[in-house]
Amino acid sequence: MDENTTTIMAALATLPPHQLSNLTHSIFSETLRRRRRLAALLSSQTLFSLSLRRLHSLSLHDKTLLVARHLLSSLRLLTTTTNTTNNIPPIKARDSDAVLLLLHLCEVRQHSPAALETTPFEWRATLRGLYADALLSFGTGIGVHNGSLLVPYIETVARCLRFVAGERKAGGDVAAAASTVVALPSAVAGGGAECAICREEMRGGREVCELPCRHLFHWRCVLPWLKRRNTCPCCRLQLPTDDVFGEIQRLWEVLIKMISTSGGGVGMKE
Repeated sequence: MDENTTTIMAALATLPPHQLSNLTHSIFSETLRRRRRLAALLSSQTLFSLSLRRLHSLSLHDKTLLVARHLLSSLRLLTTTTNTTNNIPPIKARDSDAVLLLLHLCEVRQHSPAALETTPFEWRATLRGLYADALLSFGTGIGVHNGSLLVPYIETVARCLRFVAGERKAGGDVAAAASTVVALPSAVAGGGAECAICREEMRGGREVCELPCRHLFHWRCVLPWLKRRNTCPCCRLQLPTDDVFGEIQRLWEVLIKMISTSGGGVGMKE
């Protein structure tokens, strides 16, 4: 079990039983949906060919972006108890099919490399047989609360994290999501408070911007700030962003925070 998998498991271990049960139900439903779709892809020559052709048409960067968007949907599910944002649109159907096939090919390459030494024309029959065997193994002894349900899902997330590691903006600034900025509330400033951006006093009775962390700023100061970075100028709380890799990093920090509040502390391995 690699360090990213261990980190996710440690974060989920901090959840109260009812939240972990609800999350497990959600993961079960999402896993079932993905497995049904992959089964449909492998059963249909047309769907398989279209998805494979889609993968062949993409550059390595575009494939990485596809995996990143898939990863983002998984991280959203894992952090659903502390994160309610959904600012990045869902993956299109053809891209969803392509990434499911790509991840399955990567898994087969890792565990049964000889299976892909034939021509792509012969892959579908081979992949379908391997997938049927995997489904039989997956279906043995599974209960909604069984840890064997969570581990494969989490290992896929960890595999995706490694896949996109080279593209992630390590420490780079990204803008806050426009939908998040528009939804920020106004507050009435009390006398004597200082805007941390311009260092000028926020006059009492004037409307100012309140971030989720409750820190206040002049609207004229915080809007340009959030166009460049998605963090609070005072406490560095991360706001949602429209940048896929930046949002992956933010949600990863949510998982880390779940651990740190219970006494742990780890980071993402590339």
